[in-house]
Amino acid sequence: MLLTDDTQIAQLNKQYRDVDGPTDVLSFSQIEGDDDFSGDEGDGLLGDVVISVETAKRQAESAGHPIDDEIDMLLVHGILHLLGYDHAEPDEEKIMFSRQTEILKTNN
Repeated sequence: MLLTDDTQIAQLNKQYRDVDGPTDVLSFSQIEGDDDFSGDEGDGLLGDVVISVETAKRQAESAGHPIDDEIDMLLVHGILHLLGYDHAEPDEEKIMFSRQTEILKTNN
């Protein structure tokens, strides 16, 4: 995991997603081309998660919770992407965010 600022994450967002501006979290899979993680890949790395602390701070303030909670949520979100979850479609979003909530509740 890399904790960074809006400037660096905006550069990565543009370079890898062709999207201008910062985002809260980016995931970079080490298992390119796979639609989902089956668990058969061994003990290798899933990938990298990059979080903008500046964006996380703004989002935490807006939501009224501590920045640590926001970073925890963003890390879980990023890891779920590495495991093959997505939220591009409503049914995918429901599944992914349900799993995210379940994980965060388990860890609190």
